[in-house]
This record gives sequence, C-alpha cells and structure tokens, in this order.
Amino acid sequence: MTRLAILMTGACALVAATGAAASERLTLKSASSSSSYYVMMVQLAELLRAGGTISPTVEESQGSVQNVKEAAVRPGNFLFTSPPSLLVAASQSTGAFEGDPAFDGARTLFVMPYVTMHIVVRADAGIESLSDLAGRTFVPGGTGTFCEGRTRAVFQALELEEAINLVDLELSAAANALRNRQIDGFSTCSSHPTPQLSELATTLDMAIVPFTESEQAAIIALDAQSGPITIAAGTYPGLEADVPSVGVPVGAYATTAMSDDMAYDITRTFWENREALAGERPWWAGVTPDLIEYLWAEVHPGAARYYEEIGVAVPAR
Repeated sequence: MTRLAILMTGACALVAATGAAASERLTLKSASSSSSYYVMMVQLAELLRAGGTISPTVEESQGSVQNVKEAAVRPGNFLFTSPPSLLVAASQSTGAFEGDPAFDGARTLFVMPYVTMHIVVRADAGIESLSDLAGRTFVPGGTGTFCEGRTRAVFQALELEEAINLVDLELSAAANALRNRQIDGFSTCSSHPTPQLSELATTLDMAIVPFTESEQAAIIALDAQSGPITIAAGTYPGLEADVPSVGVPVGAYATTAMSDDMAYDITRTFWENREALAGERPWWAGVTPDLIEYLWAEVHPGAARYYEEIGVAVPAR
C-alpha cells in the first residue's frame, strides 16, 4: 500500500470514528408494525435522526408488557411506551410481572396519544352490543399483551368472560381470521385510527362495537386513569356513526440508564415538533405537557429540566 493510500485510509477511519462518536445510539420500542404506536416511533426516530446527535433504531414489539420487561434488563438508551398501570404492576411484581424482580427504574419523558379500545367484528355478524358477543369466538388481543389483559378484565367486570369463547391468536393473524369467518371478532388497543383497521376496512365491511355509558363506567372503575373516548364517524372507511369507547393514558419512558442530556434532547425535540407531528397524524393533537401528571413514573431529571424551562410543573411522585 502506498503512503498516500495509507494516509487516506487513516483519514476515512478518523472521519467514521468522529461521526460515530457524535451520534449517541437510542432504541425506540412500542408495538407491532401494524399498530399506530409503531408509526409514532418511526415519526419520532425521523425527528431525532434529523438533529444529528442521536442515532435512533425502531424495534417492533409484542406490546407494552414486553416493553416494560425489557426496560428492566436492557442497558443503554432505551425509549419505550406503556400505560402507567403496567409500571405500577412491575414495581409491585403483580399481574403480568408476577415472579419478576420488582422494577421501578422507568422515568417519564413525555405523553403519548391515549390507547383506544376497539372491539372489532364483521358488520354482517349481528353483533351490535357487547352482550351480543355471548356464544361467539373472540380474540381478546395479542397473546400476553396489555390489550389481552385489559379485554379479559373488561369482560369479567361486565360478567361476560364465561359467556364468550375467548381464543389465543396473535393479533397479526386476527384480521385474516375475521375475513375467513374463523372468528367473530377481536380486540385491539391502539390510538385511532390504527393502520391495521384502516387496512382491514378497505377489504372487509367491519364494525366497531360501541360501549354504553354504564359499561364505560364499569370499565373506568377498573383503572381510575381510564376515561371515555369517542371514535368519530369517518375514522375508518364505512364507519358512519360515532362509537363510544374507553381510553387509557400512555407515556414515553426512559430508564435511569439514560443520561440527563439525552433525556433533555429527546423531550425538547418532541415538544418543539408536536404541532408538526399533529399535522401529519391527528392522534398527536390532544397531547399536551400538563398530561405528564397521569404517567405515574418519576420524570427523568433531563426531561424535568426542559419542563422547568417552558414553565410546566413537574409532578412529584
């Protein structure tokens, strides 16, 4: 190798090393690739990558339970989404985390759009209410996910669990099973409109079962942070009327392993671009900084610095 070639090789290696040092790695994890939360993570990754100091990677997930379990053991910069109720359960080793070491290392960064519960059926199935699911075959969300646990709890609270034939099936297979009349319906929990249902509605005349006011009240009693939410007419192709449902808050969290500067940069980048995000996807429109009080976990010190700069009170836990 000539002297010039050696010098050029060394220079290229130096440039590559400098670029690598300038970008700190970050993993973002939310849900399956067919969900709205996965799309949200891709949007966030694009924003952070454009800043030049963070190198983000989006990973597909089976849902919030997996996210929290990974957060408890995963090193490095890890951003994940979860309803706050799962963090409470993880800190107490209860529910889906029974037998796991207690995990209290999650730290709040910012608010995500609420989870909306969708009870999806074929429009020609004659299912117009939750009680009409009695005797039907139903998938209560992806196996082992927050949605499955919440759906089973809802049916139990409404005294329907024993009346419905609940079957285990991965959510990615539920749409085809519904098309092929192998099941009568399935539950999916994601911000609306969720891509999976937008796609399904283009090839199947589907319906979303509404909740009555008394059913909403019984469901909200399961989790005081839940609240009534409406899936507006036109949200999905063929949806001609508003559908009353219930929503659950969701947060974007880091762990104590994330540096203060990284948490500050992520939080600042998100809020400074939230309006632009809402212009691309309407689910961001209802997200405001004051909602961090509903996210349970202590606010990360780096994120707290940003909230203090913009005059948002950081809740004490």
